[in-house]
Amino acid sequence: QVQLVESGGGLVQAGGSLRLSCAASGSIFTINDMGWYRQAPGKQRELVAAITSGGRTNYVDSVKGRFTISRDNAKNTVYLQMNSLKPEDTAVYYCNALIVLITTTRRNFWGQGTQVTVSS
Repeated sequence: QVQLVESGGGLVQAGGSLRLSCAASGSIFTINDMGWYRQAPGKQRELVAAITSGGRTNYVDSVKGRFTISRDNAKNTVYLQMNSLKPEDTAVYYCNALIVLITTTRRNFWGQGTQVTVSS
């Protein structure tokens, strides 16, 4: 039906940067909110950043000023630019999208997750 495919994770030193991408494909009519979540070992999944279809954004306090979420509606893609990375940013990052299907059903979809590891 719908797939969210993430890319861009990896290993980086503290202070470095990474850019995550998540492309949605399938039976999509339109995409409402999109976002990035993360889950570190032994912790609950948390919302990192979100963006509405109109471009309004919000961030968890710990990443404000360092991370930037953006989207390309024509490509059904959301990005997360991560700068000044810290070891505590180490986690599996998941893409999330609220999608209206061509059947007019609205559902929440998740990507498979991409590992981000920040070494000190």
